[in-house]
Formats: sequence, C-alpha cells, structure tokens
Amino acid sequence: MKAIILSAGQGKRLLPLTDSRPKCLLPLNGRSLLEWQLRALAANGFTDVVVVVGFAAQAVEAAVQEFVVPGLKVRTLYNPFYGVADNIGSCYVALPEMTGDFLILNGDTLFEPAVLGRLLERATAPVTVTIDRKEAYDADDMKVCLDGGRRLRAIGKTLPVDSVDGESIGMLLFRGDGGQRFAGSIDAVLREPEGTRRWYLSAIDQLARRCDGVEVVSIEGLQWGEVDFPADAERARRLVEGWVESGRFPPH
Repeated sequence: MKAIILSAGQGKRLLPLTDSRPKCLLPLNGRSLLEWQLRALAANGFTDVVVVVGFAAQAVEAAVQEFVVPGLKVRTLYNPFYGVADNIGSCYVALPEMTGDFLILNGDTLFEPAVLGRLLERATAPVTVTIDRKEAYDADDMKVCLDGGRRLRAIGKTLPVDSVDGESIGMLLFRGDGGQRFAGSIDAVLREPEGTRRWYLSAIDQLARRCDGVEVVSIEGLQWGEVDFPADAERARRLVEGWVESGRFPPH
C-alpha cells in the first residue's frame, strides 16, 4: 500500500523552531517527526511512501535519501504552490499518485503504530477518516459530525459545538474508487472562489454532505499528537520517549 504525506508547509506557528527547517524535520528524541511517521508506516506493512515537499524542500529530500528501512521505498514530490495555496495544493499535485488503495497523512501528525493498525483493520468504506474523541474541542480542532453511527456527515473547524462527535487526526484511508471520488471533489473545491486557500478536508466535507461513501474509524485509547505549536513539540518528545520505553514503538 502507498502513503502520501503532506509535508510542504513551513509550520509558521512553530517559529522560531521552523525558521530554517520545515516542521516535518523537527527532532524528537533523536529522530525527525517524518522519520517517526515513516517507521510507523513500515511497521504496518507500507512499501511505498510519497512525501509532498515545498518549504526547505532540499533539506527534506536529503533526509529522505538518508532514511533506509528494508522494504520501504520513499520518494518526494515537489509542490510549487506551497506558498500561495493551502494543503489542497499538495493534494492537487499528488493526484496522479492517488490510485488503488492509499493513505493520506498530514505531515504534522505523530502517532504510535497501533493507530494505523486499527485504521487498516476496521476501514471498509471508499473513504475513511481517522478520528479521536475528547471532552471538549477548541477552535483549531478539525471537528467531525456523524450520523449516529460511523457515517460522516460533515467535517470542519467551524462546526457547531453541539453537533461535534470527534476530531480528525489527519489520517485518511482510501479504498476502491475512493481516490477517484476524492479527486473529483478536489477539482470542484479548487474551482470555487478562494478554492486554493481551502483545506483539502473541504473536499472530504463535500463528499460527506452528499453521503458519498465517507465513514470514520475511532482510535480512542491510542496515542497520537498534532505538532502545531512549540508546546506540542515538547509533548511529542515525551510521547515518543514513552512509546520506545513501553515497547509500543519498534526501537529500530
């Protein structure tokens, strides 16, 4: 299976940590965020990974060349629009890679391998959004609204609080014709006014509101983290340290 990691952005909210390097290369206990992602993918049987790069692309490309895991092929794809478009631009340049079954992973999502394992085990829909649940949600959370079961009704940061059933962790799995449905929705969003400034999950929201094969899998009880702010980086370092010590993450 193939994974597409969206790592083109600089991560300005992490400044000064990302002044000269993208956040996917932030060091976390001796390895970059990207390397932890790649090792988790390899632990779940992935063999092909495409890293979409933009800001400080040469640094990411060099890191990818140095990363070696038997059986895992890692390559990069340059997004020339990273400075003028949101992450929907990265999805647009990666459309030719979206064939068969594949995973889309945000470049700032850190997760223990069991998170991906649960998604692969339980996802059956053409499009599956990985979610978690917590007691309260803030303005920066990518919230989801469900139909009472697993079907996604809407996704976005501005959903009414009383309709929220969880948050997306930035990991989506596509099976069958799910990639084709997603590609068509990406095209539709980009044709809208200010479409290039939209998140790629706007395309998922369109599919969900049409009841077009989008479901969720919850990873409640498993550990993950989004690295957006300096405090998140410190929490991420503690997470990976705990995973290695407890055996949740392969040591090599």
